Amino acid sequence: MIINHNISALNTYRQMGVNQNEATGSMEKLSSGLRINKAGDDAAGLSISEKMRGQIRGLDQASRNAQDGVSLIQTGEGALSETQSILQRMRELSVQSANDTNTTQDRKSIQDEVDQLTKEIDRISETTQFNGKNLLDGSMGKSVNTSVANVNTSNVLTDAGNSSAGIATTTLLTDLQDSNGNSLGVAIGDKVDVSYVINGTTKTDTITISSTSAVSDLYGGSNLSTDGAGSGTGVAGGKIDVEATTAGFNSSINGLTLTVKDSTGSIKSAATNALSSFSETTSAANARTEGSATLQVGANAGQSLQLSIENTSTASLGVKNLQVNTSSQANVAIKVIDNAIEKVSSERSKMGSYQNRLEHTINNLNTSSENLTAAESRIRDVDMAKEMMTMTKENIKAQAAQAMLAQANQAPQQVLQLLR
Repeated sequence: MIINHNISALNTYRQMGVNQNEATGSMEKLSSGLRINKAGDDAAGLSISEKMRGQIRGLDQASRNAQDGVSLIQTGEGALSETQSILQRMRELSVQSANDTNTTQDRKSIQDEVDQLTKEIDRISETTQFNGKNLLDGSMGKSVNTSVANVNTSNVLTDAGNSSAGIATTTLLTDLQDSNGNSLGVAIGDKVDVSYVINGTTKTDTITISSTSAVSDLYGGSNLSTDGAGSGTGVAGGKIDVEATTAGFNSSINGLTLTVKDSTGSIKSAATNALSSFSETTSAANARTEGSATLQVGANAGQSLQLSIENTSTASLGVKNLQVNTSSQANVAIKVIDNAIEKVSSERSKMGSYQNRLEHTINNLNTSSENLTAAESRIRDVDMAKEMMTMTKENIKAQAAQAMLAQANQAPQQVLQLLR
């Protein structure tokens, strides 16, 4: 029998320490709710779960970013809604002014209201902000070096003198036909009023048709050109191509209208309708640097969405200083405002598309975050019921070890029986 080293007691003491450490570890996990409280609990699991946590927090922030983007878009779209309402009122006033039952004073009153409405459009464009960022003044638009306003006739025209080749800038006006080969009825001695708005001022050039008058003669003024610098030809696919001679808002051509009249002043409807159906193919724009906003809609670098909002000032819409003081001015103004309404509608439609896309993005981000959180939870979180079982087991083992230690400590006392 040995008394210097109580091996049974040492073994029992060691085992009791192990049991107490296990019980302490279980208590730590139960109190924190985490399976991994320190790297030693699961080194690989800690590394994996921390990476997942970074992704989860990134996804949650990206979702908030997208929601902020929706708020920004709704702010801009709400302002454009009011701009569109103003343009509708301006169109109504233009239709009213076009009626010759109005006196000069009546039209002055109409002009005064139009002037105030255009100022409000500019105020909305200049002051609409989200978190201090201007939205509608062009500062959030894509970069533009130079942009020349360009319009095409909607109708395809043909040349009676050379129908197989189609029309060209040299095609005689008297030879113009519609796509079905019907003559437009332009005759020698007719007059053509070429009206348009440039920087708010209505311009009208009158051309008298001669035997040599060609398509290019319609645009002999200093503000219009058919040289085709924007499209490559002055006539493309049977459609007359007309552009401003200078880039930028101030040289933009709006509401281009050709009115063909016979020698008595009566309007020739077929020719007028065919030659006046111009639609804008390229909007004028002032030179600017890139200003489009980047929305970070992902947890990782490069997962972004570009958002651009164009300038919606009166200059960009072509209604700056718009005049409705006469019936002819009012008629051109109606066409100009129609184009402006179409531009605003297009911009609102684009914003709506952005918003719908972002709402889908938000749903996707939230779903990804939820599933990744579930995966991270399986690695990091403790199963409380299972861990409670473990702690109970370890506590029982610790108590049993304590009882055995007491028994082991009594064993050396048997030596006293030998010493009596």
